[in-house]
Amino acid sequence: MRRRVSNCFVALDPAGKIAGYYTLAATSLPLTEIQPEQARRLPCYQAFPACLVGRLAVDQAFRGRGLGSALIVDAIARAMRAEPAIFALIVDANDDAAMGFYEHLGFIPFASRPMTLFLPIAEAVRRLSCGTVLG
Repeated sequence: MRRRVSNCFVALDPAGKIAGYYTLAATSLPLTEIQPEQARRLPCYQAFPACLVGRLAVDQAFRGRGLGSALIVDAIARAMRAEPAIFALIVDANDDAAMGFYEHLGFIPFASRPMTLFLPIAEAVRRLSCGTVLG
């Protein structure tokens, strides 16, 4: 954070204990990682602005309660408010469990790196506004 590479956002329980956190950093999503059917609807840019969720962690005591999803929703809300616009959130899944978590929320694997996924902000907003709440 001191080097201005990322920002950290923390969720606290009522007693002030850290329940979970995530970091956000600026990055880009290369056009080559987007499926052709999605890319057709986009401007002809080589890359699109994105936010990288560099770390996402939930304390063991708080797992299985939806906190991880809530942290992703918070990241989406921050990306929606960002200026300039953010096209997508990007995450790196550490293992198959993380991969399943992100896919359940609607993240799409990169074409060349299946453990790196992205979620277009417009799609996330659509899901949230329909009451689908991610997943």
